[in-house]
Amino acid sequence: MKVPGDTMTSKSADLDENGVRVGEVIQLKKPFSRLTIFSLTVVLMSTWEALSSTMSSGLVSGGPVSLVYGFLRSPHLSPTVLNKSDQMVVAIVGSMATAASLGEMVSMYPTAGGQYHFIAKFAPKNWQNILSWFVGWIGTFGWVSFTASAPYLAAGMTQGLVVLTCEAYQPQRWHLSMIYWALVGLATALNLWGSRLFSLVETASLIIHLMGFAVVLIVMFVTNHLVNPNTHPDSPSLGYDGAIHLCEEMANPETAVPYCMLGSLAINDILGFIFLLTILFCMGDMESALETPTSYPIIEIFRSVTGSLAGSCALTAVLIIAAWLGTIALLASTARMVLSLARDRALPFSGYLSQLDARTDLPKRAITTTSCLLILFGLINIASTTAFNAILSLAVLGLHISYLVPIVFFLWRRLVAPHNLNYGPWKLGRAGIAINVTAIIYLLFTSIFMVFPSYQPVTPSNMNYASLIFGFVWLMSVVFWLVRGRKEYKGPAGL
Repeated sequence: MKVPGDTMTSKSADLDENGVRVGEVIQLKKPFSRLTIFSLTVVLMSTWEALSSTMSSGLVSGGPVSLVYGFLRSPHLSPTVLNKSDQMVVAIVGSMATAASLGEMVSMYPTAGGQYHFIAKFAPKNWQNILSWFVGWIGTFGWVSFTASAPYLAAGMTQGLVVLTCEAYQPQRWHLSMIYWALVGLATALNLWGSRLFSLVETASLIIHLMGFAVVLIVMFVTNHLVNPNTHPDSPSLGYDGAIHLCEEMANPETAVPYCMLGSLAINDILGFIFLLTILFCMGDMESALETPTSYPIIEIFRSVTGSLAGSCALTAVLIIAAWLGTIALLASTARMVLSLARDRALPFSGYLSQLDARTDLPKRAITTTSCLLILFGLINIASTTAFNAILSLAVLGLHISYLVPIVFFLWRRLVAPHNLNYGPWKLGRAGIAINVTAIIYLLFTSIFMVFPSYQPVTPSNMNYASLIFGFVWLMSVVFWLVRGRKEYKGPAGL
């Protein structure tokens, strides 16, 4: 993809040794530094901020102990599935193994398409196109769902502050959607017209992410007498592949992207765990936090700790700002994923979506289309919050499946035809097979349990609809494959 000042050249498509169509050579300027991409990846993951919004399900299901071990293990696993020490090992080793496996692949093929391109490189020849197609669809729509989660969190907390400070206010779903739309609109505007500021914004976002964490912890410790309630939010380490989808716009992505993914994952997991422990030690009365009219226990915890509405509002504002900054990064990464899939003619209206702006050379059509989908989600929220949450549930499952499939076939290629693999400068060496196997086991295990409900007893309003939404996206991809894909889709075309 091009950015301001880029040049793009191409030659006729050819097939590589695996039968994959390559040859559309893209020569780009590289406007993003390693720091920019690292900052973007750290901020879009925003693990400690996400914990603040997802802690209620863990507190209801198993209390603080469940929260801690749920964070350490993985999203949506029952605390009875593994013993406590094993849960820590599963989460840390599994996530790192997944990121390392993806890092080795992107070092070989640095392309914005990422996972769906990898599967086309490593799957058996007769299966390359169809598997690439489905992984591309699932991954792209998973990213769209993931992007919606950040402004929804910021909007929900904003509405929660209004509830906290104005007793006469009656929250309505359409109020939340209006706030959500405003946040999406601001993020869209910056992606469309603030390209010259993008690197600066992402670096500043990283500083806010880290400084906000420090401020919240200092306030919690200084103003509160620590009490252990003696008694796990489902906050996945998700989105570290965001660096992959902007790799065509940075220098030396073969080595930079793997380090960005692993570094961002390590930082977010460490900050998330420290934040979680601090909150649980300082929360006091768990029932009061769960019964808060704001719908966000973290707001009540902040109020209780600081002893003032102003203090609660200030700390919550840190989370709101961080979530909105994450929206900017998420939208940028998702739009590149949409553009990549469109330029390979794997989406409806691919000819339109794959066009770059004539003046700025930015993927403005992909950005605005992604934003339109986010706006549509806001309309769905007005009709039903349950339906909106069902859409958001695709994020974790969709992305984990998009990680799993290429790693499976990368391992297969590694075992049956290692001589055909042209490793990049960042490689796992002899440990590669063990790391791939670890990632596969982890992703299989977590993907199965991601479709389980987070609450008991299960009702239509708290049911986990991830499998239903996943099936719907899969069905759409099948229909479009039969209508056009099997005739026109020739696999990823460009590096």
